[in-house]
Amino acid sequence: MTEAGGVAAVERALSILDALTDEKTTLAELSKRTGLYKSTVLRLAKSLERFGYILRTEDGSYRIGAKALLLGSLYQRHFHTGDIVPPVLRKLVDELHEGASFYIADGDRRVVLHRVEAARAVRDSVHEGDRFLLTHGAAGHVLRAFTGGRGERLDRVREQMYAASYGERDPETAAVAVPVFGSQNRLVGALNVSGPRYRLEALGEQRIVPVVFEHAKALTRMFGGDPGAAEFAGWQTRKSSRAAAARGVKRSGARRAPASAAR
Repeated sequence: MTEAGGVAAVERALSILDALTDEKTTLAELSKRTGLYKSTVLRLAKSLERFGYILRTEDGSYRIGAKALLLGSLYQRHFHTGDIVPPVLRKLVDELHEGASFYIADGDRRVVLHRVEAARAVRDSVHEGDRFLLTHGAAGHVLRAFTGGRGERLDRVREQMYAASYGERDPETAAVAVPVFGSQNRLVGALNVSGPRYRLEALGEQRIVPVVFEHAKALTRMFGGDPGAAEFAGWQTRKSSRAAAARGVKRSGARRAPASAAR
């Protein structure tokens, strides 16, 4: 058993599958990538080969087997964002008491794929299916930043792993958005919290961002991404995020939008 309560042999076998990223991988390379002895790799590889998860070629190297393709097709068949995203949005709303949305890019627009409203009389008007320009709003900046967009502002979004906007789409609304990634750490969409500008400014980014980070990382795991990847270092910079969120710490001068936010 491992320290986390798993089975060591299973985890070693899965580490071999994770290491098969090339069309063909030698035994020596698998041993190097997994940190396992060649004899251990050979033993586990035989079991994986027996069940069709890997294939040994004539030259002795290894590649992913057909069973992995079957698993992928089953995953695609059973995976629906409608089953996964709305529950996360509801948790965001419960914690921050503002509306939460999930945006995807469509050409030069961002589309509201999922939306959960806050139970408040005064709120921003956003509905599923709404389309907004990518060039305005926190979610638009996130979607552009992680799909090859260039510029100082988008560089900053990539560095800090979130965008905030104050009065861009509407002078009375504000939003904070965080990217969500999937397989091979490719962008899936943007997780967004929005509401009346005065309330989000009063709440402060130090209160909002750690909460949205936490749920964006959870969604990333569900979509098959790795939130601990080196390129997502910005997610790790806010230490004790849950504790900070619980304390409701506010940024000094919260009524001034940060450099990443255009008024």
